[in-house]
Amino acid sequence: MTQHANTSRPGYRTVFALAFAVAFLADLLLFSVSPLVDALMTELHLTHAQFGMLFSVSIVSILVARLPLGLVADRRGYLPVLRVALVASALAAGARALAPNYAVLLVSQFVLGLGLAALMPCLSLMVKAWAAARPGLGTGIYFSGFAVGSVVALGLTPLLLDVMSWRQVLLLYAALPLVVCLASLALGKSSEAVASSIRPGDVRFLLREREVWVLLLLMAGAMGCYDTLANWMPRVLQMKAVGTGLSSLLPIGFFVAGPVIGLVLDRFPRRGVLVALLGVLTSASIALITTPSLPLLLVSLFFVGFALSGVCTTSLTIPVEQPRLSPYAGTVVGFVTSVSNVGPLVLPVAFGYLIDLTGYYSASLFMVAALGGIIFVGCSRFVR
Repeated sequence: MTQHANTSRPGYRTVFALAFAVAFLADLLLFSVSPLVDALMTELHLTHAQFGMLFSVSIVSILVARLPLGLVADRRGYLPVLRVALVASALAAGARALAPNYAVLLVSQFVLGLGLAALMPCLSLMVKAWAAARPGLGTGIYFSGFAVGSVVALGLTPLLLDVMSWRQVLLLYAALPLVVCLASLALGKSSEAVASSIRPGDVRFLLREREVWVLLLLMAGAMGCYDTLANWMPRVLQMKAVGTGLSSLLPIGFFVAGPVIGLVLDRFPRRGVLVALLGVLTSASIALITTPSLPLLLVSLFFVGFALSGVCTTSLTIPVEQPRLSPYAGTVVGFVTSVSNVGPLVLPVAFGYLIDLTGYYSASLFMVAALGGIIFVGCSRFVR
């Protein structure tokens, strides 16, 4: 079993900053290809399907590698895995910038996904090792980094294209993992592997733990709802005849919730009650998106992102702090965050199908609101 202190170690604030930077970097590298669609399709003569495969192949490698890499991080310590992952991500990101053809670009995207897959389990282990007394705040801070990374990737990249080629932009981004890797040297050596006795066979034990499946349902529901709404909200707002830019309130709420819910988690021990409250807030906020009132719409969009991020933060904090799961925190987080991607894969399709079927967005929104509420409130009674 892994033992960790009940207080935060000196320097934990530096670790929080590093964890935020790692999460920021992960989504920056993952989503930075999206704004390059015109440049890549023109220079490499890609079809829309081929361009879409560039993102999908990274997701596939993340799904496949996250669980085994989480197990390795539990056994060997998070720092060696984190540093290897950052170097691998830098090399893959650099290779895609220099790719002479589509095949090399596709392979580099796959390898990039392998590097990024290790980051989420390592982030949870960083919080466990350095801030055992503040697992909620540590988790919330790094989780908000993902939101900032995706926003910067989608917002900054088009501006850089005005002064740089797409290859130069990707090379610039490729240097960032090396900077973060050098910064990780300030953490010294990880001691987690010394105290860990986890074995590959322990994965069977974890799969028999009810709470692991509860966390999986929570993450699948939260990420499924958020990714669906983030994808479809510009179209919904267009149908409501309001500015599509208002959809940016979703990631703003998502970002704010990380540290706020993290602080609440560190002071409020009743996780089930918090998840239930966030479930009610999720359902109410999504349903109120149908309102004709603009002020109420703005508030609803913000709290949708806030509530869904809050559920994710809570779900990722529990493996770090719960005694039965803490020795396997990297493996649990790897499993939960990998398999939970079934939500973002399925729910957006159902959302669009209901719009096609009804000709309007209300049924789709009520479907997501009901699904989120049922999952979160239903699972809350099993959360300790």
